[in-house]
Amino acid sequence: MGTGPDIASNLAGLSFEEALKELETVVRRLESGDAPLDESIDLYARGDALRAHCQARLDAAQARIEAIVADRDGKPQGLRPFDETQG
Repeated sequence: MGTGPDIASNLAGLSFEEALKELETVVRRLESGDAPLDESIDLYARGDALRAHCQARLDAAQARIEAIVADRDGKPQGLRPFDETQG
């Protein structure tokens, strides 16, 4: 499994769907109670990193959705730069 920076660097290339699927696998393994203590600790660390990765991807998607600019009829007319949504 690995710990620390190894975990985060291994997540960078995962899509949201891939990370979520792996997180579900980790949760099932932990819930089964079959993993030895050391493996359970590694699984927990991996699961926490996967959860954070998924949350970051969701936050980024939400920011992109919120940046859609609508005209007065409510129809999307373009995107506002993300920086303008912070404020």
